[in-house]
Amino acid sequence: MITVTGHTVELINDEFGILSGDRYEFLLDIEVPEDDELYSEKGLYAKIIYLVEENEQKIVKYDLFEKETNYYLDFELEDEEIELLANYCKEHLPEE
Repeated sequence: MITVTGHTVELINDEFGILSGDRYEFLLDIEVPEDDELYSEKGLYAKIIYLVEENEQKIVKYDLFEKETNYYLDFELEDEEIELLANYCKEHLPEE
């Protein structure tokens, strides 16, 4: 199972007002067990676009990368892992 060990978050500026709601870019430092297919000695992070609208909050997109190399990893997370990351993002939204 994934463990989040740290993060940064930034509001994505929609200069033209095309998108509804607010979107945040989260960079989550993650750890996985050594026996997990995602494991890398170089470390991992997830880049997440998180949507906040009046009636909805959710992950719009996520990508996984190796920390040291910024190499994109073409893996899909399991539903429980996506839910864990979504809950983390929800709990760590910046104060308005």
